[in-house]
Amino acid sequence: MPGNTFGHTLRLTTWGESHGPAVGCTIDGCPAGLELSIAYIQHELDRRRVGQSRVTSARREPDEVQILSGIFEGRSTGAPISMLVFNTDAKSSHYESIKDSYRPGHADYSWDIKYGFRDWRGGGRSSARETIGRVAGGAIAKLLLANVGARVFGYTLALGDLRAQTFDEAEIERNIMRCPDAEVAAAMVARVEQARRSLDSLGGVVEVRAQGVPPGLGEPVFDKLQADIGKAMFSIPAIKGVEMGAGFDVANLRGSQNNDAFMRRDDGSIGTASNQHGGILGGISTGEEIVVRLAAKPPASIAQPQQTVDRDGNPTTIEIHGRHDPTVLPRLVPVAEAMLALVLADHLLRQRAARV
Repeated sequence: MPGNTFGHTLRLTTWGESHGPAVGCTIDGCPAGLELSIAYIQHELDRRRVGQSRVTSARREPDEVQILSGIFEGRSTGAPISMLVFNTDAKSSHYESIKDSYRPGHADYSWDIKYGFRDWRGGGRSSARETIGRVAGGAIAKLLLANVGARVFGYTLALGDLRAQTFDEAEIERNIMRCPDAEVAAAMVARVEQARRSLDSLGGVVEVRAQGVPPGLGEPVFDKLQADIGKAMFSIPAIKGVEMGAGFDVANLRGSQNNDAFMRRDDGSIGTASNQHGGILGGISTGEEIVVRLAAKPPASIAQPQQTVDRDGNPTTIEIHGRHDPTVLPRLVPVAEAMLALVLADHLLRQRAARV
């Protein structure tokens, strides 16, 4: 069946195309009585919005959210929560001249070969504009997590070989790269601006953390917590790699180095002295901080001439003009936060039925 719905107990369905009338989502399974405001959801969408800085797309969209159902007097009713954002600045004419050519790095060919035709206006459903619904739904998931004292936050860890060397959480929202290292953030901005002038784009790494997650979340075997997190992150456009905890570095460690010793904390709870496992063991949360890193490819839409073929297989040269991000990293941060929050909130609700 079509893969437009994510989650088990808390279910998010997104809908809409990049150049259609609107995009949006429906969240089903949210318990009644959750306090939420449209202002909070709007704040999260503003963090993802295009045109917010010189390192993002110049497309101008206010992304003003409308809540159509499921909320009454500032609380969830238990009914599906449906949200809508109108597209107001789509310029499909930018794609007219290349509608029959396959853009390198894009989903044009794969969608064509699957469905027999495609929406060529900005990528249609495969556009990252679809992530508006994820961020709106993720805002609700964040509020559910806050009720148990958990929170999710992310940041740009690396742009190419530029990597944050210090961590100041307060710095993340102070710079346009959303990097926790102010000095490195400035270097990142300069690097992005140089790539834009060269008609090119850049990839990098976003890190997302979840703190205060209750131990015991996650299901055995196929619905392990890290399995659902991995699926969530890989479903985000442009993501080519995901690692958790020490990630691929564990391949270079011995068991004596990688194992996290258990200990009793001052408050009487059990924890670990280190966190190589990234907050998950056996597919179940341990109560330690959950740490996830996402490798994002450089945006595929660049204005340099590129070799490709048209739908009939004839060689052609393509130049992609219009308004595109030179890097996805700053706007990826709220999307990655949303997906991690959705997984954790879903498993939080599932855990309520796991034991008497």
